[in-house]
Amino acid sequence: MKTISTGRMISNENSDPEAGRVVWVPSKSLWVGAMTVIAFIFGPVTFGWDAALLFVATTAITICVGHSVGMHRLLIHRSFKTHIFIEYALVHLGVLVGMAGPFGMIYAHDIRDWAQRQKRCHDLFAHRRSFFVDAFWQMHCAAALSNPPSFVIELSIRNDRFYRFLERTWMLQQLPLALLFFVIGGWSWVVWGIAVRVSVSLTGHWLVGRFAHRGGDQGWSVDDVAVQGYNLPAFGLVTFGEAFHGNHHAFPESARLGLERGQTDLGWVFIRVLTWLGLARDLKLPENTVHRAGLRRVRRDVAPAEANSSRLQHI
Repeated sequence: MKTISTGRMISNENSDPEAGRVVWVPSKSLWVGAMTVIAFIFGPVTFGWDAALLFVATTAITICVGHSVGMHRLLIHRSFKTHIFIEYALVHLGVLVGMAGPFGMIYAHDIRDWAQRQKRCHDLFAHRRSFFVDAFWQMHCAAALSNPPSFVIELSIRNDRFYRFLERTWMLQQLPLALLFFVIGGWSWVVWGIAVRVSVSLTGHWLVGRFAHRGGDQGWSVDDVAVQGYNLPAFGLVTFGEAFHGNHHAFPESARLGLERGQTDLGWVFIRVLTWLGLARDLKLPENTVHRAGLRRVRRDVAPAEANSSRLQHI
C-alpha cells in the first residue's frame, strides 16, 4: 500500500494507518477520569459566581492563547514565528489545558493527521464509532497501529530543555496554579479553576474533533483522503476558531482558521495583535503556502471559474 509522509511522520512501504487495535492508556484515563469525577462531585457544592468567572477566564486563556495559538498553530504547524520566550509562554498555557505535554500533543496531532491523509484509516482516527464509544476511545485510549510510521520531532524541539521539562511534568503544572487559586479563593477556585476547567476543555476538544470530522459546512475538499474536515460555524466563537476545521484541513499551515466572511476566529485576532505589537512575524496564510494536492473548492455559491482559478477570497 502506498502511503504519504506528512511532516514528522515518516512512512515506509509497510506503514499502515488502518491495521491495529485500540488500547487503554492508564495514565491518560486516570487523569481524565479524576478531573471529571472531581468536577461532577465538587463542582456543584463549591459553585460561586467568582469561581464561575475564574473558570470562564482561565478556560478562554488556556484554550485560545495556549492550545489554539501556542500549541496548535505555533508549535505543531509553525504558522508564525515569535521570540522563543513568548513561544515558551504560549506553549506553557497550552500545557495547562491538561491534554498532554508538548511532545505528546505533537504526536497525538501528527499521527491522526497522517492517518486521515491516507486513503483509509483506523476508526479511532476517523471518529467513526458511536458517540459513547468514540468518547471512551478518544479520552481514555489510543490506537496501537501494527505498522505505524516513524515519528521524528525536529531537533530544535526535541532537545529543548524547557519542552523536555514540560513533557515530564505536564500534569504537575496544574499544582502552582492550584496553590495560587487556593490562596486567593479557597477550594471553590481550585475546583472550578482546575478540575472543572480541565474536564470541560478535554470534553470540548473531543466534541469538536468528533463533529468536525463527520459532517457540516465544507468550503473545501481534499481528494483521495480517508477523512474530510468540516466547519462548525455555530461554534466558531466559543472554540476561538478551532471549529473551522474544514478550512484547517484545506490549509493546515495557515495561522488563520476563519477564512470566510463572517467566520470569527479569536485565535487569529490574538496573532494579529502580536503582529501589531511586533511580537509575531512570518505569518503563513493560504496565499503564501503550498496548497495540498487534491484540494478543491466545493462551495455551491462559488462559480466554476472561481473554484478552479482563485486561491481564496476575503483574506
